[in-house]
Amino acid sequence: MKPSGKIDRREFTLEAVLAMLSGVTITVSACGGGGGGPSSPTGQATPTPAPTPQPTPTPQATPTPQPTPQPTPQPTPQPTPTPTPQPTPTPPGDKTGNVSANHGHVATITGAELAAGGAVSLDIHGVADHTHTVLLTAAEVMAIAANQRVSKTSTVEASHDHTVTFN
Repeated sequence: MKPSGKIDRREFTLEAVLAMLSGVTITVSACGGGGGGPSSPTGQATPTPAPTPQPTPTPQATPTPQPTPQPTPQPTPQPTPTPTPQPTPTPPGDKTGNVSANHGHVATITGAELAAGGAVSLDIHGVADHTHTVLLTAAEVMAIAANQRVSKTSTVEASHDHTVTFN
């Protein structure tokens, strides 16, 4: 502390904190200028004793409200789904049979013939220099359309025949 009795803000803050920690309160009765406040004969401020602490009232415990029991929710019935209509089957594509001992013949049933499901007479000429015919019944055409194996022997031309196998 300075001998003149005046202190700056830093010293005042330090003294105030020390006073608070020691249970003593500093009372400032005037600010800014000359005297006017109580002081001791040495020019220092006289500490005022801290008031006697009063007991803090204990807050009354409030009962915690209990939640109202809620009824168990029942599952919401779901609407019965509308069955999805089955798409119209796409006509099968063309099927080409395997020709035994082949020398340029081609045996193909068109997708339209397979979809129709009727009997078919196939000309298997291809690029050979002669033709052969393969006769398929309606049941055989439907079996070929269903990817079942069907083998048929062609007509005899040029002193030979061929076996045509589908699937």
